Amino acid sequence: MSELFELSIPWWEIVLRGTVVYFVLLFLLRLSGKRTVGQFTPFDLLVLVLLGDAMQGSMIAGDQSLGGGIILVFTLLGWNMLVGRVTSRSQAIERLVEGRPVVLARNGHIYGEALDRSNLSIDDLQEAMRNADCVAVGDVRLAVLEKDGKISVVTGRR
Repeated sequence: MSELFELSIPWWEIVLRGTVVYFVLLFLLRLSGKRTVGQFTPFDLLVLVLLGDAMQGSMIAGDQSLGGGIILVFTLLGWNMLVGRVTSRSQAIERLVEGRPVVLARNGHIYGEALDRSNLSIDDLQEAMRNADCVAVGDVRLAVLEKDGKISVVTGRR
């Protein structure tokens, strides 16, 4: 029963490992684009689960104790809260962490380069148009890939 609470590595190493993994994954998810985070396909969900499983060992370094898991959870949630607080107070940090909205279409004109840079297909834009009850590209006043990965479509004739 004592091994349940006994750490096999120092507590500060768990905090350090959790911190490094948190920021590496934050960076990699940011690089993968807003669309990856905004709308999960079954493939995206599988990759996310596998990422978590792959990184688990590097965060805890074989420590199976209850205390080690609790320390790791507090570390990850603490960084998440701190990053959230900092991004809400600094536009520069917010842009770095969350990115900027991307205009995909305006006044009936689709920006193909913006779709490509955002790793989106015309089908993705058309799906968002259908969700906004927009049937024709000419009716799109503005289509934006938001920071959270969702596509907003504003309709109306020019």
